[in-house]
Amino acid sequence: MPSDAHTLGLDPMLLRSRQDESIGIIKRLFSGERFSHESEWFTLRDAKLQLRPLQKNMEFVVASTFTPSGMTLSGKYETGVISIGGMASQGLKSLATQWGFAEESALKHGTQIARRNWRVLMSWHIAETREQAREQAKEGLFRHNNEYSTRALRPDDGPIYKTPDEAVDATAFSGVGNAVIGTPDDLINKIKEMVDLTGGFGAVIGFAHDWANRENTKNSWDLVARYVVPEVNSMLLDYRDSIEFVVNNRETWARATDARLSNVADHKSASKIMETEGLEGEKSGS
Repeated sequence: MPSDAHTLGLDPMLLRSRQDESIGIIKRLFSGERFSHESEWFTLRDAKLQLRPLQKNMEFVVASTFTPSGMTLSGKYETGVISIGGMASQGLKSLATQWGFAEESALKHGTQIARRNWRVLMSWHIAETREQAREQAKEGLFRHNNEYSTRALRPDDGPIYKTPDEAVDATAFSGVGNAVIGTPDDLINKIKEMVDLTGGFGAVIGFAHDWANRENTKNSWDLVARYVVPEVNSMLLDYRDSIEFVVNNRETWARATDARLSNVADHKSASKIMETEGLEGEKSGS
C-alpha cells in the first residue's frame, strides 16, 4: 500500500482488498493458467501470459508496516515479506508480534511460510567512529527528513527538526527506531537486538539514502561488507575457535617444538647451523 494513500484520496482498506485480489490473479497468470476474471476495477477475458518468468517459482514479496495486512497476505499466498515499519516507533514496537499474523494466516489457508523469507528494512550510516558518522550524515539526514519524509510524505504529522544534530539524535539515539549512525559494532548490536525482538528473520535490507556524500557513503557500505556481514552471518566463528584452541592448548605446540628441535639435533648439518645461529635463529627461520 502506498504510504501516501490518503494524499491521493484512496481508501487504505480498498487498497488492501485490491492488493489481495491482484496477488491471487498474478500468481494464477504466472502458473500458466488461462482464465477470465471480472472485478470492479479490472476485467480479464481468456487471459494467459505469452511469456512467463524464467524461474519455476517466481518469488512474491509484500510490504508490511505495523498493521496485520501485509503479514496476513504473506501467510495466505506464501510470499516473502519486507517489514518497513521498523524505521518508526510504532512499527518497531509491532515487529515483536508481526510474524504471528503470518502464521495465523498460513494456518487458516493451509499454506507454508518460513522466517528465512522475512526481510527487515533498516537505515544506517557507518564510519570508523560515532563522531565521524554523525558529522558525515547529519546535514543530509536533516534535509532528507524535513524536505522529503515530512514535507512530501507526512505533512500532517511528520517531525520537523530544528538542527542537524537534533535529527541525528531523534533518528538514531532515541530508541524508537532501528536506524544506526555509528560504527560497525553499533550496527551489529542493533541487528542482534532486532533478531531478539522479532524472534528471527531471514535478511536485513539496507535503505539507500543520500545522508552523506558519495565517498563517505561508499565507505559506509564497505565497512558493512567487511565487518558487519561476516559477523552477523557467523562467518568468523571458526577463526575464533581456532585461535582459542591454539591459546588454550599451548602444551600441544610446546611438544611439537621439542620434537622438532630433537630431530634437528640428530642431524649433523642442522646441528652445526644451530650451533652457529642458535635457537632463536632457528625459530625465526622456521
